[in-house]
Amino acid sequence: MEQIILQEELDELMKIEGEVRGLMLKGYTNFILKEKGKEGLKRLEDAMAELGYPIKHREIKATNFYPVGLDSLLLLLIKKLFNYDDKKFQEIGKFQAKSPLIIRLFVKYFVSLEKAVKAAPQMWRKYFTVGNMKMVDFNEEKKHMILRLENFRLNLLHCQLITGFISALVKVIVGSKVICEETKCTFRGDEYHEFLLKW
Repeated sequence: MEQIILQEELDELMKIEGEVRGLMLKGYTNFILKEKGKEGLKRLEDAMAELGYPIKHREIKATNFYPVGLDSLLLLLIKKLFNYDDKKFQEIGKFQAKSPLIIRLFVKYFVSLEKAVKAAPQMWRKYFTVGNMKMVDFNEEKKHMILRLENFRLNLLHCQLITGFISALVKVIVGSKVICEETKCTFRGDEYHEFLLKW
């Protein structure tokens, strides 16, 4: 197989400091299994092994931490192997938010949107050891809020993934359609990411 990620790009990914919960990685591989079947999952696992980072879906431990570079590598491979667009990465985020383990982890925050928003920093830390998520504006009456993610620059695919994930979690709480738009992004020259949610 032709190397679909250049060695220097791979080296840069693996230099990124921080860790990610296996729950995220397992979410990606579960999505591929659902969408592309066992053959698609095998393609992804074979590509990871060929790049020198073998990771098997069935061996990923949801509660363990893994190098954050693996997270970015999996997303890049998914994009390159299956030609996924931004919308598809938002779907992956929404799919992850509906995971039974995610629901169990966060059910105590689903009592009210305000409680969930205030808990955003702790919720973020359950997934990543890098980045800081916080609420910067919340208006339940006008049905909007802004979440800010600082010190988080892995790759552009995370922006779409997070957009889908946040919108799906908020939808569970408010019980109606949620629109989430990334209004600021470090990949567009901003100092941080900001997500505007309306419902």
